[in-house]
Amino acid sequence: MRRATAVVIVNWNNWRDTIACLDSLVCTLGSADTVIVCDNGSTDGSLDMLQKWARGEHDAATPPFIAQSTKRPLPFVHYERGQAESGGKPDDPQFVLVSTGANLGFAGGCNVGLRYALARDYAYCWLLNNDTVVTPTTLPALRQRMDEDETIGMCGSTLAYLHEPDTVQALGGAQYDPARGTGKHIGVGQPIRANYDISAVEAQIDYVVGASMLVSNRFLRTVGLMAEDYFLYYEEIDWACRARGRFRCGWAPASVVYHKEGGSIGSSHRTRPSATSLHYLYRNRLHFARKHFPHCAGRIARAVLLDALVYFKRRDFEATKIILGALFAAPTNPRLS
Repeated sequence: MRRATAVVIVNWNNWRDTIACLDSLVCTLGSADTVIVCDNGSTDGSLDMLQKWARGEHDAATPPFIAQSTKRPLPFVHYERGQAESGGKPDDPQFVLVSTGANLGFAGGCNVGLRYALARDYAYCWLLNNDTVVTPTTLPALRQRMDEDETIGMCGSTLAYLHEPDTVQALGGAQYDPARGTGKHIGVGQPIRANYDISAVEAQIDYVVGASMLVSNRFLRTVGLMAEDYFLYYEEIDWACRARGRFRCGWAPASVVYHKEGGSIGSSHRTRPSATSLHYLYRNRLHFARKHFPHCAGRIARAVLLDALVYFKRRDFEATKIILGALFAAPTNPRLS
């Protein structure tokens, strides 16, 4: 397994996007690679639909510019969480479906798949959002960039908007502003082009955007799994901070991932985030700052309060209540899993 990759995808009540992702993905993998879909306690029949897709009983709605299509039926195995985390069976097929038993959040769901991968000693683990589609060069380009430089522990893709495929969502990663407690995607809104200065872009990356994030076996065994106390958002920033001084973040320009953006939780850069998204954005903005940049926590708290006042003036009382709740909640106890 040492040169193989385990692809970890978390599904929660969104089997349609997950199936489209799988349909673009599975046919691009090598024979030793594995896809692990961790279902976080879905209540929409996701487990049944994913198995129907694998058996060839349901087709995906793959975007027209993605020409690949997976041949099915596709052999698969279905595990409960404990079975998966112990590494399953030696002869597992290429598609592994895991019932985590509950909504563990993004980090918690991913960690179930990562434990499976570590138990089987995969060389790489690719964390991929379920609301994405990929091409045949997406994963090879990621692996090539990491093979070129052993100091890279986590590597990002060129993210493009699924409905604007020529527009950059992020060039691999983002910059974090400690004074505001927010991140900004590198290259966001730019047209995708061929001639980038990789070194210049990588020098700007504080963390890899979690929609597509390849990590090495050595990174996982040195830094550990993602912190589960965030549940949603800021896990990848926390991971990068914990790895600082031991690994750096990389970017593979030719690894293009088309991202629907916010498909599972109703968030988008064009609209006000959903209530769930808003809660974790503000809660974790404060939690991360208190954990890694405590000297900035007071300034960030004041900025959060100002945001609450802005929503109040707009008469968006739901958002105001959510933000104030995050501001005055008891601090979250950091834990690693």
